[in-house]
Order: sequence, then structure tokens, then C-alpha cells
Amino acid sequence: MRNLRNIGLAAGLALSVSVSALSAYASEPTVPPAPTPFPAEGKINYVARDSILEFKALPQYHEPDWVTEKYVKTGKLPPVKDRLPKEPLVFKTGNMQDGIGVYGDTMRHVIGGRPEGWNYGAGQTQGWGGIDIGLSECLTRTAPLFQVEAKDTEPLPNLARSWDWSSDGHKLTMHLVEGAKWSDGVAFNADDVMFYWDDEVVDPNVSPLNGATQETFGVGTTLKKIDDYTVEWTFKEAFPKQYLYAMAYGTFCPGPAHILKPQHPKYSKNTYDQFKNAFPPEFMNMPVMGAWVPVEYRPDDIIVMRRNPYYWKVDEKGNQLPYLNELQYKLSTWADRDVQAVAGSADFSNLEQPENFVASLKRAAEANAPARLAFGPRLIGYNLRMNFSANGWGNPDERGQAVRELNRNEDFRKAVTMALDRKALGDSLVKGPFTAIYAGGLSSGTSFYDRDSTVYYPFDLEGAKAELAKAGLKDTDGDGFVNFPAGTAGGKNVEVVMLVNNDYTTDKSLAEGVVAQMEKLGIRVVLNGLNGTQRDASQYSGRFDWLVRRNDQELTSVVQNTEQLAPVGPKTSWNHRAPESGEVDLMPFEKDLVDIVNKFVSSEDNDQRASLMKQFQKISTEHVYNVGLTEYPGALIINKRFSNIPQGTPIFMFNWAEDSIIRERVFVAADKQAKYELFPEELPGKPGDKGPMD
Repeated sequence: MRNLRNIGLAAGLALSVSVSALSAYASEPTVPPAPTPFPAEGKINYVARDSILEFKALPQYHEPDWVTEKYVKTGKLPPVKDRLPKEPLVFKTGNMQDGIGVYGDTMRHVIGGRPEGWNYGAGQTQGWGGIDIGLSECLTRTAPLFQVEAKDTEPLPNLARSWDWSSDGHKLTMHLVEGAKWSDGVAFNADDVMFYWDDEVVDPNVSPLNGATQETFGVGTTLKKIDDYTVEWTFKEAFPKQYLYAMAYGTFCPGPAHILKPQHPKYSKNTYDQFKNAFPPEFMNMPVMGAWVPVEYRPDDIIVMRRNPYYWKVDEKGNQLPYLNELQYKLSTWADRDVQAVAGSADFSNLEQPENFVASLKRAAEANAPARLAFGPRLIGYNLRMNFSANGWGNPDERGQAVRELNRNEDFRKAVTMALDRKALGDSLVKGPFTAIYAGGLSSGTSFYDRDSTVYYPFDLEGAKAELAKAGLKDTDGDGFVNFPAGTAGGKNVEVVMLVNNDYTTDKSLAEGVVAQMEKLGIRVVLNGLNGTQRDASQYSGRFDWLVRRNDQELTSVVQNTEQLAPVGPKTSWNHRAPESGEVDLMPFEKDLVDIVNKFVSSEDNDQRASLMKQFQKISTEHVYNVGLTEYPGALIINKRFSNIPQGTPIFMFNWAEDSIIRERVFVAADKQAKYELFPEELPGKPGDKGPMD
């Protein structure tokens, strides 16, 4: 077992499988092969955290001239200084790639999603592609942290401008931005924060879009209002600074209580479904704290968002942001997003589908290409997750229950991972030095990844079949597929239903590859392909056996959504949640993972945190907690006319690139501006009005 000698694990940590037992494996575990170098990867310029922004009053403030002339001088709006907080959030010039910007122009997006409505806090998607990021603001902000050194990493202030810990570390007092307003001019304050907490996060009948629950912020955590601009958290742990990341997008982004509260069942005669659907896509001018407001929606055509006249952020010269007047979202497909961005008929795309890499690179290399292409690290990974809940989550039938028992069998999981030819899976997506073998666990692109702490079971089909036999599975009827043992699920063929997102070609291609490779192993896998919204509903309710999932923030940044790494609460895990009883039936090694995650969350020692994640990686990959499929880099496609795009911006790390580039301070130089605005010199109207302000 010489390949495992370099795998570090803290002394005394209990493991349910000893190193000596590894010699019995059909194929000897090792570390993953080193990925092929990727020369096109962009480099990040690291900065100090406090060089990005601050809160302070400035001597004077400015806005686009047309806003002053058309709206302020005619009495439709107060002067800009009266629309801003007492001390607005100020972006520092030194952190802007191209400095102070100018007003004008639009950013044209293409998306494959469709909006359900504007009630984000009740679980409605706005269609993705950055729409929700343009509308929502959260207590803290993490997306720009990709440019901050790990030792200096802590969430940035946002709606919470500052915070203080009690001496014992169990209480956190947050001070909100004083004087900030919603886009309709109504004051933002602690009532909005408390409505989101009490009536959406804590209310069991409401499911915020990104699955925020009370446990997301720590089991037993409470929140209360102190005054209009102060709230106080109480935690069971001492100094759980990790939860500051959970207060960023998209798990703590309050909605407008003055609009939402009258529709909530606690304060009306509405049902919860009526509350959720009270603000359909046709409801325009929904009040937001974000930089742009939805003013136009045409089904299967376009969403248009115009600048928020009450936006509470400025640059160092006092120019109210955003610089861009308009955002447009053409409702098409995700693949078309890449095509149009490369062609110049759209301005922005997260190139995340490797099927488009080669063609996009060729076009971007041409001298007259309208867009530039910037690849980041290999942070896009896909894994296969098994439903580990054997005590009722999702109410499985006899077959489903039998599959879950198999999922909890380590020999079975090893058989599955050893039967996967990951190189073939990657090559099926794109040829070249893009994809890399991914064993599972933490992404190789995160600073917490340690290759020597990663256990990889190489492709070995015969060894995988031997592991199936150890799990008690044999082909008893000679049809090429193994059967459940007699007395279990009628002794029928082992049939697994695998949930996959139909919105993305990559997801479907990988899922089809898994189906083909599992057939060679002797396991029949049936695809349940759903669109994103339906897929999420099936996943959250536990209606799946296996799930193909793109790596989320807990595996890429680690410090964000860390609680999702293991079932530390009844609803924190993506694939192992509790039924109504509230009890998670943890496997022995999962208890170790839960302990590690809890220690990581409460630790303030960076060296200890790094060591804990090495332990996590060792245990999770050794026990095949999730089955890695492949990983590859993404690329930011941005039209060359845009300025203030930070160098080396990853398309996904702490958040998606739409937030990482800080769109509110992105601008187009005056001599490069195009006449793409659909509603020039118009501002949002009153909530519910059709179109922008008259």
C-alpha cells in the first residue's frame, strides 16, 4: 500500500475501514493522476480584503444627467443625495481594473431558464443566468473574494455593514445599512430581515430558493431584532464565523416585507401556494435592493431590467451606481448563450459546457472577434450522489428502499466508482487538455484540496464486479444484470433511477455515459431527466435513487455552504436528509464527517482548518461518499467593449461570475457604447405597474 503512505490523517481519528483492509480491494487505491497542465488558465491578481470597499459619506453625489433632468427636476424623484443612505457603500477605485466608469449602455444576456415569478424567498426561480443576482442583495457578499488571499478571506459587508461578536462568541450583533431604500423608495430595515427569517427560513411551509433552513445557520440558531438597524444572532457554538458565508447569496437575501407580508398566510387568508405565486413574471417593478429592477417580461422572449434609482452604492467620486442603465435577458437555451456571446449578439456568458470549448476558442482567437475568452481553474466538477436515507425521506417504495440499502453498502459504492472510466467520460465531452479525472470530494481547484489526502479507485471493471459479489449481488436469471437477493424487492434486477438536469447538454451526456458504463457492470440505470425547477423539487423531496450533480459551493470554495458537506442537520445534505421524524440515519464514517465539518465551522485557526479538510477528503473519498465523474475549467466570455472586469475571474467559485465581476461597477467607455437600450432614459415604475415609469 505504498501509494497511501503520503495520505495524512490526524492521529486518533476513528476510521470505520482500516488501512490494512485496503489490501483486500480488487483494485489497489491510489491518489488521482496529476491533471494535464492547461496553459490557457488565467491568473488572479490577489488584493487585500479591505481594499475593495468601505462605508462612508462623501461631499457630493452624482447620477446620470438624464435622471436629474427628467425625474428630479420634474418632481418625480427626490435628489440623489436624499435617495442614498447616510453612509453608502463605496467601491474603492484602486480595486477597479479600469477605474471610475461612465454611465450608459446595456449588458445583453442569453439564458436557458424561464422565470417562475419574483418571490425568491418562497422558492421561485427568476430564470437564473444572473437575474436573481442583479435583483437581490444579501447580508454579506462573497463572490469578489476569489481575488483575496486565503489568510485574509472573510465575507465582505453588504446589507450588514458591520458586525460585532460577544466576548463568549455566542452572540453576533449585525448593524444594517442605515437609510438604504428599496427600489420603490420604501426604507429597508430590520423588519425585512426578520420577515425573511421568521416567515420564510424558519417557517416549515416555505422553502427559499437555495434551500436555506434554520440549520443552514447552525442547529439551534436564533435571530432577533434589536432596533430598526440592528439584529442579533445567537449560536450554540462559539465564534462560528463560518455562518457569515451562509448570510451571502443566495441563502440570506431578504425580500421587501412591505410587499410580501400582506400575501403571507400568517397575515392573510392566502394558502402557501398562493403566497408563493403572488408575484408572477408578469408582475413588473418588483421592489428590489439590487442594482436593476424588472420592467418588461415577454414569455419565451425577453426580460428587461432598468437601473434602480435608489441603489445604495457609489464610487469614490460619489457617482451613484450602477454605471450600466439596462440588463437584458433573451430567453433561449443555455447552449445558445455561448454561441451568441462568442458571435457578439450577446455580451456575457459563463462557458461551462465543454462541448462548446473548441469552437469558442477558435472564434475568440480571430482578430475581429467581438468577445474575449478567459479560462479559470478546474472548478467545474460533476459527481454522482447516492440517496443514503434509509429511514423514510421521500417515502421510497420497496425497490427504492432496497436501492438505498445498497447505496449504504461500501462494497457496492466501490463497485460503482471502480466501474467508471472517467477518462472516457471526460473525452466524451471534449477532447484535449480540458477535463481531468475527478475522484470525488473537494474540487482540485479549491485551496483546501490536497491530492495526497485523496483516495482514488482506478477503473477496473473486473475488480468492480468482484466488489458487487462482495455486496451479495449476482445475476441469478442470466440476463446480464445483477439481481436483488432473494426476498428483497422480489429478487428482481437491480434497477436504479438516476435524476438528471435536462437543461444542460453536459449533464445529460455524463448521465448517459454513466448508464452505459453501469450496464457493463450489470446494473440497470434508468434516467429521470427533468428541467432545473422540477429536478430541484425531486431532489429536495428525496424522490431519487442517484443524482448527477454539478459541484456546488461546498466543494469548490469549502468556506461557503460548508454545512452541506455532511448531514450536520436534518436538511443540510443534498442527498442524505431526515424524514419528518427529524432523524438522520448516519453511517459510522458520516459521524466522523459531521464532527470534522462542525470543528471546521467553529475553528478560527487556518492551519487547523486546512488539516480538518485533509481529514474530510481522506474519509469521504476512501468511503466513496460521492462518486466523482469529471472536472474541467470554465471560461468567462465577455464582449470586449466592457471595462472593469477583474483579471482571472472564475466563472464559479464563491458565486457565479455575474456577481464576481461586480456588475454594478462594470462600464462601457463612451466611445464604445452601443445603442442597445430598449427603454432609454426610463426608470422603474410603481410595483405592479406594466413597464417602466411614465
